[in-house]
Amino acid sequence: MDLFSGNDKKSVETLPLAARMRPRSLDDFTGQEHILGADKLLRRLIESDKISSVVLYGPPGCGKTTLALIISDRTKSYFERINAASNNVADMRKIIDQAKRRESIDGRRTILLIDEIHRFNKAQQDVLMPDVEAGNPVLIGTTTHNPFFYVNAALLSRSQVFEFKKLSDEDIVKILKLTLANKERGLGKIPVDIDKDALDHLAKVSEGDARRALSALEIGTLTTPAGKDKKIHFTMKVAEESIQKKAVVYDKDEDGHYDTISAFIKSMRGSDPDAVLYWLAKMIYAGEDPRFIARRIVICAAEDVGNADPQALVVANAALQVSEFVGMPEARIPLAQAAVYVACAPKSNASYLGIEAALKDVEEGKVLDVPNHLKDANLDSEAFGHGEGYKYAHDYKDHYVKQEYKPSGKVYYFPTTMGYEAKIKDWLKRLRNNE
Repeated sequence: MDLFSGNDKKSVETLPLAARMRPRSLDDFTGQEHILGADKLLRRLIESDKISSVVLYGPPGCGKTTLALIISDRTKSYFERINAASNNVADMRKIIDQAKRRESIDGRRTILLIDEIHRFNKAQQDVLMPDVEAGNPVLIGTTTHNPFFYVNAALLSRSQVFEFKKLSDEDIVKILKLTLANKERGLGKIPVDIDKDALDHLAKVSEGDARRALSALEIGTLTTPAGKDKKIHFTMKVAEESIQKKAVVYDKDEDGHYDTISAFIKSMRGSDPDAVLYWLAKMIYAGEDPRFIARRIVICAAEDVGNADPQALVVANAALQVSEFVGMPEARIPLAQAAVYVACAPKSNASYLGIEAALKDVEEGKVLDVPNHLKDANLDSEAFGHGEGYKYAHDYKDHYVKQEYKPSGKVYYFPTTMGYEAKIKDWLKRLRNNE
């Protein structure tokens, strides 16, 4: 399979720069040293043409599809490529049937590349199972989603998962410099004088996405007129205009969504208001639903602050109501106030741990009967004695009286010495000592 299959009618020069500059060999490949470095497993599999079914997982523009195309250029196997966004099960069945016939005729197996494999649902993925297990076709799946959430467990068990990392700024700079020097496929025939700070800016703002960086370099080069010296001066201003607003890696049904909200919650729990504001800003910038953010602040206020500062839940709930009332962009202000309050508040998860322990006992242990004196006295109280012997707490000193409230003496709530909860702890101790 030719590296630029599907573009046979075009000359290479008319392809986008990112497509033209795809590495054509492992030696030209930049980044992913953790899986493609010397003597690493994936490299050995490719070089020996012993590739087995694999899933390549990582962010956009880091080389997943490029590596699959390098494999296609090296292998003696027949190579097929489909995209889960545009192909269907019928297409896949046709390829599998052809793979079987091909193997029966000349013993040649087929490698099937499925881009965006996460877009196939579980039933569609199941179609692959018997033949992938038999080794023909050999599957190469690429995805930006966590495969452990989006790919069938049975299919994963028959494949090796290799995680790709975002390219470093240094990797992006290296790719851009190679592109500027390459006269065959890059911009080497165009006299470009690029400032170092402009190069660094493209690398930084692209956030590990080589495709984005190359597209910005191409746009800037092709739209900037040459100076009196007949050179194109690619300055910081050109770089900023070329790459425009940063594309935050944050899709509401992808990993960036869950990873960011996880970082936000853990930063509130960890009492780091600066980190909280950063992750909040990222979510707001990416267009996250303010109600989703507010609900997480409310949960954190109850779970992680608890009675150490009961006011935290009040502030969080107020932010939830206000954010629904005013909407964005103003909602960012009460959300920030509530998130910072929760982050700075003293922490206690005693109430959360208590209800978890009590639920576990209810689920796993014997369900306790309600003591007779605590039962509702309004129904059949005379016949069954419901409510007999109940002591009304307000009739006693400190509005407290010792009596059995549950048959088991097990304790679930262990107040801490943090914030207001320290007062609760002292109060309970005082009551129990005076019994």
